[in-house]
Amino acid sequence: MELEKLFENNRKWAESKKVNDEHYFERLAADQSPTYLYIGCSDSRVPANEIMGLEPGDVFVHRNVANLVNNTDLNVMSSINYAVRHLHVKHILVCGHYNCGGVKAAMEPKDMGILNPWLRNIRDVYRLHREELDAIEDMSLRYDRLVELNVREQCISVIKTTSVQTLYTSTGFPQVHGFVFDLRTGLLRDLELDFPAILKDIQKIYKLTEQDLF
Repeated sequence: MELEKLFENNRKWAESKKVNDEHYFERLAADQSPTYLYIGCSDSRVPANEIMGLEPGDVFVHRNVANLVNNTDLNVMSSINYAVRHLHVKHILVCGHYNCGGVKAAMEPKDMGILNPWLRNIRDVYRLHREELDAIEDMSLRYDRLVELNVREQCISVIKTTSVQTLYTSTGFPQVHGFVFDLRTGLLRDLELDFPAILKDIQKIYKLTEQDLF
């Protein structure tokens, strides 16, 4: 049975952890204090902890199709709020990946049924950057660039939130970063977003704190 295999794998994994550290699960059960909030794609080929070499408890994870941060999505908004206000994460990582099915679907003029309103968020990213994207004749390169621009726009959506602005004002954290995972090489790419500059640029419209951020 396929499910029996899962439980067998689980027992082996648990045993291997206890062999190396007999108190591993005692500490794991005690509490969580992750340094990172990871907002990534649901794609099964992109395991959040593994690609960054992190253990359980190191990263708080939220995943959805195409790593979107939609302000009307209570799931992602709740994850950000909890991670920032209660877990006090220091870094928020928005991680997209090349060969993303959601991004590819948004590039195609097709009726995707219930996915239409979700994919519209990516199509809006295309609209914002249409001139740059349409200038890229190679469709595979255009596809890769839309993945990157989508990550950037989702980072901006994170920066717009009250919890991020408020905590950053008082503590200097969390800081927001944009990553892309390359399935072809197994490597992460840092898009090197200038978080303070982006925050300063948008604060006149999206400033949600009484204090000056800069």
